[in-house]
Amino acid sequence: MDRKIEKKKGIQKKHIPYIAGAILIILVAGWLIFGNHSSKLNVEKDKISIQSVTKGEFNDYVRINGQVQPINIVQLSAIEGGMVEEKLVEEGAQVKAGQIIVRLTNPMLSLNILDSEAQLAEKQNFLRNTQVTMEQEKLRLRQERLQLELDVDRKKRKYLQYKQLYAEKLTSKEDYLQAKEDYEFSVNGLKLVLDRQKQDSIYRGLQVDQMEESLQNMRRNMLLVRQRSENLNIKAPVDGQLGLLEVEIGQNVGTGAKVGQISVLSDYKVEALIDEHYIDRVRTGLDATFERQDRNYALRVRKAYPEVREKQFKTDFVFVGERPDNIRAGQTYYINLQLGQPIEAVLIPRGAFYQYTGGQWIFVITSDGSKAVRRNITIGRQNPMYYEVTSGLEPGEKVITSSYDNYGEIQELILN
Repeated sequence: MDRKIEKKKGIQKKHIPYIAGAILIILVAGWLIFGNHSSKLNVEKDKISIQSVTKGEFNDYVRINGQVQPINIVQLSAIEGGMVEEKLVEEGAQVKAGQIIVRLTNPMLSLNILDSEAQLAEKQNFLRNTQVTMEQEKLRLRQERLQLELDVDRKKRKYLQYKQLYAEKLTSKEDYLQAKEDYEFSVNGLKLVLDRQKQDSIYRGLQVDQMEESLQNMRRNMLLVRQRSENLNIKAPVDGQLGLLEVEIGQNVGTGAKVGQISVLSDYKVEALIDEHYIDRVRTGLDATFERQDRNYALRVRKAYPEVREKQFKTDFVFVGERPDNIRAGQTYYINLQLGQPIEAVLIPRGAFYQYTGGQWIFVITSDGSKAVRRNITIGRQNPMYYEVTSGLEPGEKVITSSYDNYGEIQELILN
C-alpha cells in the first residue's frame, strides 16, 4: 500500500550553500558601500611636526639676499687701439675725472701724425706762394691800368686838339681821324683792363677762399689726428674707485676694447636675485627693509629687470633715508621686500609638506588626536613664515607640516 510523502518544512541541507553565498554577497556589498577603504600608515608623533591653524595678520613679503653695489659702474674702454706702454694707477685706487690710468703707444698713428703735419705744411706753403703770385698779378694790372689811364688822357688831349684844328681847317682830315681812332682805342683798352681787373679780383677771392677752406679742413684733420694721439691716454671719465683693470704692459688693446671699470661711490644700491615666481608682483617703488647692527633701514625698488636667468630675475634697490655705518660694496643684506598690504587670513606655518603636495592637500589631525586624514586645501600667498590658506582649513585645527615623502598615496595616518 502506497504512502504519501510530505515535503519537509524549513531549511534543508541543499539550501545551505545558496544561503551562505547570499550572506557573503551582502557582506561584501555592505563593506564596499559603508566600509573604510582608505590606505593607512602608522606613524610616531615625535617624528612628525604638528602645527595649529591660526587666524591672524598675513604680512605679504618675501625674504631675499641682496648685495651692496656702487650706485653706478662706468666701463673703461680704449678709444684708440695700441700697445700698453704704462699703467699709472692700480686697482682699488681712487681716481679723478680726466686722470690718466693707462698709456698706450701706436707707431702707425705716430707716422700718420707726421704725414698729416707734412701735408699741412706743404699746403700752407702752396697757399702763401699762390697769394704772392696773385698779389703780384694784382699790382701788374694796377700798373697797366695807370699806364692806360695816362695814355687815354694824352690821346684825349691830342684828339681834342686835332678836332679843333680840323674845325678851323688847320689840319688834315686824316690826322684828325687818326687822333680820334687812337683815343677810342685807348679808351676801349682801358675798359678791357678794368673788366679783367674786376674778374681777376673775383677769381682771386674765390680761389683764396677755397684754399683757405681747404687749409682749415687740413687743420681740423690735424687736430683730429692729434686728438687720436691724445686718445692713447686712457683717462677716468668720472670720479670714483678703479675697481677692475684688465691690461698688462706690452698687451695689444683693440679700438673700443674694455680695459676696466670705475665704481662711482657717491652712493650705493643693493642688487638682489628674486625667484621668478614673483616677477609679476615686483615693480618699481615697492618698499623693503633690512636689519643691520640692531637697526632697521629702509629700501625701495629702483628697477626690476625683465630678463629671467636660471629661474631668477635681478632687482635693484636704493636706500631711503639713513644708510648703515661703514657700508662697503660686496656686503650682504637680508631684505624683507613688501609685496602688498597686511590682511587678516587663515594661516599655517611653512613646512616641508609643501614640496610634495604643492599646497593642494594636507593631513589634518582629528579631534581626538588619534589619527590624521588627508584633506584638500587651497593655499594663496606665502611669506617666509606662513602660508595663506584660502579654503579647506579652519582656525584651531591641527595639521602635519613635516615632509610627506614617505606617505605616497596614503589617505590616513594612525598616530602612535
